[in-house]
This record gives sequence, structure tokens and C-alpha cells, in this order.
Amino acid sequence: MININPINIADNFKLDQGSKQIEEPNKENFSNYFNKKLQEVNQLQKDSQKMTADFAVGKTDNIHQVMISAEKAKIAVNLTTAVQSKAIDAYKEIMRLQV
Repeated sequence: MININPINIADNFKLDQGSKQIEEPNKENFSNYFNKKLQEVNQLQKDSQKMTADFAVGKTDNIHQVMISAEKAKIAVNLTTAVQSKAIDAYKEIMRLQV
């Protein structure tokens, strides 16, 4: 009779002692990330208002860029409002949980 030796699969997955450790990605604080994005939305609104004012007084005649800027600001505000709504809904759901 032939003895069958078990295959030790776990040995194949061990890390070598000389292998590099995986570097963790640059972790940014959620609060800082969120504040940065809110500032970007605010800047889009300011740019849109400036372009609209420049168009109104005749400093520029490029209506296309004015409209594109206004739409970017509108989309950013709508997205920010949607994120705010979802965050509030999540908070309310957490508050409903019983401990």
C-alpha cells in the first residue's frame, strides 16, 4: 500500500520574510475630504456668478461658457443636496436602532 502525503496548502500562501509589506494608501480624514469638496462646490458657484456678471456688463460675449459654468454649479449643488439628504436619512435610521 502506498502512503499518501497530505498537501499543505497553507504553506504556499505564507509571506516570505524578505517580501515587502503592502503600503496603505494615503488615508484622508473624511471631514477634511468633505470640507474640501464643499469648498469646490462653493468655488463653482462663485465662478458661475462672476461669469454671469461679466456677461451682463459686456466683459465677455461667450454665452456658451457662461451657461456651462452655470450648469456645473447647478449640478454640484444638486449633488451636494442629495448627499446631505442621504446623510440625514442615515443618521435618522441609526437613531431609530434600539440598543
